Amino acid sequence: MTRLPEFHAAKWDEPVVMEMGRPGGRGQIFPAPEADVIDAVGTDLIPAAMARKDRPELPEITEFEAQRHYLHLSQMTLGMMGVSLFGTCTMKYNSKTSEYATLRPELAEVHPYQHPDTLQGVLSIIHDFDGILRSLSGMDQFIFQAGGGADAAYTMAIVARAYWADRGMLGQRTEMVTSVQAHPCNPATAAAAGFKVVNLPLEENGYPSLEALKAAVSDKTALIMINNPDDMGIYNPEIKEWVRIAKEAGALCFYDHANFNGVMGKLSARELGFDACMFMLHKTFGAPKAGGGPAVGAFGCSDELAPYLPCPVVTKDGSRYVLDEDRPKSAGKVREYWGNVPQVVKAYAWARGMGAEGIELASDISVVANNYMDMRLSKIPGLEISNPEIKTHRMEMTRWSLGPLFEETGISTVDFANRMADYGIDPWWMSHEPWIVAEPFTPEAGELWSKEDIDLWIDVVAKIVEEARTDPEMVKSAPHNQPVSQLKGDVFEDPAKWAMTWRAYKRKKAQGDGVNRGVA
Repeated sequence: MTRLPEFHAAKWDEPVVMEMGRPGGRGQIFPAPEADVIDAVGTDLIPAAMARKDRPELPEITEFEAQRHYLHLSQMTLGMMGVSLFGTCTMKYNSKTSEYATLRPELAEVHPYQHPDTLQGVLSIIHDFDGILRSLSGMDQFIFQAGGGADAAYTMAIVARAYWADRGMLGQRTEMVTSVQAHPCNPATAAAAGFKVVNLPLEENGYPSLEALKAAVSDKTALIMINNPDDMGIYNPEIKEWVRIAKEAGALCFYDHANFNGVMGKLSARELGFDACMFMLHKTFGAPKAGGGPAVGAFGCSDELAPYLPCPVVTKDGSRYVLDEDRPKSAGKVREYWGNVPQVVKAYAWARGMGAEGIELASDISVVANNYMDMRLSKIPGLEISNPEIKTHRMEMTRWSLGPLFEETGISTVDFANRMADYGIDPWWMSHEPWIVAEPFTPEAGELWSKEDIDLWIDVVAKIVEEARTDPEMVKSAPHNQPVSQLKGDVFEDPAKWAMTWRAYKRKKAQGDGVNRGVA
């Protein structure tokens, strides 16, 4: 067994930054403007109606005090620096080289409203990365406006809506068909776009049957939205037949590629018959997830759907890159500008650094590592794999259940996750809601983690299973080695106990007669 880490997080009695400092403390002193600058532009650049009447309420601290404050806060955050086998949200190393690239003035100091002639370098990267994703998917055009996976799914929904409206059939094509195990963003965004959602249940093979799909699709079906493999790690080998059946009914087909990591370089969405797909640049393509944002859901589609894409679309006219805004059939924007361009640059750097062979090798490693992890987890009493009757190997992730251990000890998957943090291991990802597997957790090894890292993660799981049987109360009351123990969630349901601004914080604190009543 791997030697488990002895971990204890730092704990600092750190005030709110607005409560720090003293009058006159400064981190930066700006020099007076030079005389020739004043002569050129004057001194009254701010209209009187917009000028402040008093000083802004800001903490008066030195640069070092500010740095130390945020260093202390970072030390109290586990922050994805342990081993994090975070399933459904592929976690990869985010290259510092890519970070530095996006800080260059050619990117950091430009604005999307500049004339395209001054943005040729940025537009060339977007255009070239569009080409890379076309080669991986078989699609004819990609855009990067969508701010994440749900945004990309919504892009599909509004593109489908515009497509059917253009044909005068939106009143007839009113339904979207998906699986109960599809990512929730698919039914949610389709419903938001006005479609009725038809959810197919899982059957004995771990996915809906072709008979169920045939019964669900009709001349009312506008589109199907499906991910494959799913979060159980199960790949539906009948997916090409799924697409054929949907197409026979006249529907559009969308491939949710959030779980692309295990199949990248192995299949093409277009070869399977799909009309559109999306990739998570903040997962599969090595751009940082950053706690929920900034993210990019790259959306690609066939030439038939391209006229309905949100604009602008980056195209090439001879040797010049242009922003195509003249798209009369466009479904409209899903987000401002062209999307999170720095993330696109990072993903482009990752793809160029990996190359086609590297991408395919990463996929192989991901699948092998996941099945090694599954083999070891299967030997820990109290755990159960999802769909246990299915004996085939899983893909790049697997959903597991803590159900048997919960029945035996009362230790839930939330309790377990809290205890993992005491070993310096990032708490595991559980499952999208609603849970269709009891007390779920969904690890994904990916290609990042070494065998030693994976073994450490599994050995921590085995140790906590042992603790659940010998000292369940200790596990239930975890974490013990973190700066903050368990938070009572009801504080977030009571507006009197939380504040999003300094002004609200002061008001609510004062209402407690000078005593902080747990304002968060």
